Amino acid sequence: MNSPPINVLLIEDDSHLARLTAEYLERFGVRTCVARDGELGLLEASRRSFDAILIDIMLPRKDGLTVCRELRARSAVPILMLTARGEEADRVMGLELGADDYLAKPFSSRELLARIQALVRRSRGHLGPSREVLRVGELALDRAAMKATLKGQTLPLTQHEFALLLGLAERAGRVLSREQLLELAKPGDVDGPVDRAIDVHVSRLRQKLGDDARHPRLLKTVRGVGYVLDRGDEA
Repeated sequence: MNSPPINVLLIEDDSHLARLTAEYLERFGVRTCVARDGELGLLEASRRSFDAILIDIMLPRKDGLTVCRELRARSAVPILMLTARGEEADRVMGLELGADDYLAKPFSSRELLARIQALVRRSRGHLGPSREVLRVGELALDRAAMKATLKGQTLPLTQHEFALLLGLAERAGRVLSREQLLELAKPGDVDGPVDRAIDVHVSRLRQKLGDDARHPRLLKTVRGVGYVLDRGDEA
């Protein structure tokens, strides 16, 4: 059975780039609506549903970070920020405001397409009641609110940490490689080796879960393979 078509909103004031990007995406079945400024982007997002929204940081009338914040306040739609190369502060701010991923300009159209498809695959895998909560033992994850609790206590997770924990929870009991976990976490600000990047995220997650790093009960290490989240059968 074929997947339903992907509908995206591209909020970009560079008309030439917007046209070329839309034409490329359309060739691969991604229906693309273009808005030329932040205000128009928010208006278009309120009129219809999209599978993903692509937002340029530098926009007239209302900047991309503001657009991202306002969208995230009312919707869980996947958001991908388009940033100037080297503007790390903007990337970090976008992620903190709720963006799911970012891509630095100038970007490859092929990479943009791949990132859109990955975002939509994950989003469609989460379909269900808007307040659906995934439970693994005493751990609960609210997908819509991007909120995790353990024994009823809220965990102060970053966007990346929540994405990583959600991916582990959805596959509880299965060992995931570092490469698989890196794809789940999407740590765009990490340039180091894959092993080190994931080890850092897992270490922070364990701290917030109150898990003993030497003898973890929840998030366990499988040496030479990766990590696994305990199903909670022994909790």
